[in-house]
Amino acid sequence: MLKNIAISLQRCAWVLTPLCIGAGIYLLVFCAYSDGLLEDPDLLWHIKVGQWILDHHELPYTDIYSFTRLGQPWISTSWLSQVLFALVHAPWGWAGPVVLTAVAIALSAAIFVYWLNRLGAHLEVPRAAFLAVLAFGASAPHLLARPHMLALPVMVAWGGMLISAADRKSSPSWLWLPLMALWANLHGGFVLGLALIGPMALEVVWSVEAKQRIGLFLRWVLFGIGALVASCATPYGWRTWLGATSILNLGKAFTVIDEWKASNFTSFSVFEGALLGLIAMGFYLRPVLSPPRILLVLLLTWMALTHVRSVDSFAFLVPLVLAKPFGELSRQARQVEPDAANGTSKAWPAHYVIALAALIIVTVAWTSTAIYTSHHRFTFAKDLVPIAAVDRLEQRKAQRIFNEYNFGGYLISRNIPVFIDGRAEFYGETFVMDFVDAVWIRKLDNLTRLLDEYQIDATLLAANAPAAQVLDHIKGWKRLYADDIAVVHVRENQ
Repeated sequence: MLKNIAISLQRCAWVLTPLCIGAGIYLLVFCAYSDGLLEDPDLLWHIKVGQWILDHHELPYTDIYSFTRLGQPWISTSWLSQVLFALVHAPWGWAGPVVLTAVAIALSAAIFVYWLNRLGAHLEVPRAAFLAVLAFGASAPHLLARPHMLALPVMVAWGGMLISAADRKSSPSWLWLPLMALWANLHGGFVLGLALIGPMALEVVWSVEAKQRIGLFLRWVLFGIGALVASCATPYGWRTWLGATSILNLGKAFTVIDEWKASNFTSFSVFEGALLGLIAMGFYLRPVLSPPRILLVLLLTWMALTHVRSVDSFAFLVPLVLAKPFGELSRQARQVEPDAANGTSKAWPAHYVIALAALIIVTVAWTSTAIYTSHHRFTFAKDLVPIAAVDRLEQRKAQRIFNEYNFGGYLISRNIPVFIDGRAEFYGETFVMDFVDAVWIRKLDNLTRLLDEYQIDATLLAANAPAAQVLDHIKGWKRLYADDIAVVHVRENQ
């Protein structure tokens, strides 16, 4: 009897631990970090695109938001996320995207802890909570209300599934393929999920006996082909791939877009601490890793060092890759006995306990959300919404506005055609770099050339942009408005 009760309690703990940690992360994000989720201008145009899809019952195939690329081919690889953001924003304002993003982050943490236990770490609650908070902290600079956050739980679930299959020395179940289809509709980052299949397939082939290798390798190849086909199960079909991989053509533009810049260690960050801790644990514990697993860790680390945007992949996937090797080394890893699923196990109704506890956790989280929402006013980052400046431009009836990169989302939200916005991969490397050189006066002739080439009749630049100061001294232009957020210039003959 006592043995069955203990086993049932262990089952409860394995299910409730991820749920409790996920709920704790949710409350932490929602109550302490909610305004930080609204500090990215791209959310504004994502919501606009999502609302357009809902209004027209179709998806965009050409650009309708800029005057510099109007009518050119463009597809939205995050259309489902955009629709979800639009659906929650319409009735609940900014609280909607905040809650949706917080739920996605919490779900990611819960799935992360679940896979840590499943993959062999068997962590106690404090350690599991610590790793979840560490992953959250390392990803904090990139935790924003944007499509990649809605795809984060899918990434963690997919990565855990592949690693689990590799640990079992088997191939993944085809029942997981719809997850890839979901990922491909939520965000273009699904390409990473496909890339993970290769190292895990090599891991299996490396670890099994020679006579099993060909069969297992072929099953992984077939699964990879199935995943590739599933990634095309979107309204755009195979063109989803073109949209998802177009970001790779930005070249030098990677160096000027914040989320694509290399990680900066001039000041200490949680990511830096996690990286140093990983190195220290490697030296201290000396886990034995197969070459494919080492390759995957190095790949994820290189991605995080190269682009800030990839830190969340490092934070959530590397611990899963290392879960089994480190779990085997840990003397504190618990050895859970096989499930004695006889009739006597009914002495402790574990499923009822789990259901009741889950209901209580969800109720507490929902009640806390309702209470906090009723007392807190969610506001978008003020330095990204130049309301007064755009009001003056509308009074002036400006048609072709040379706008700051970060103001593009706000202009789109007000149905004003933009010069440029956050869709950098759509505009291309040359256009983005010409724009940056013009705004930061790296090439003075770029500014005057772009103003003339695109027949600009007004500019909307950040208050600290060098071009905003230079325009005060360029013949034919005059300052119309300025505040702490933006500066507006117009042509003198208009």
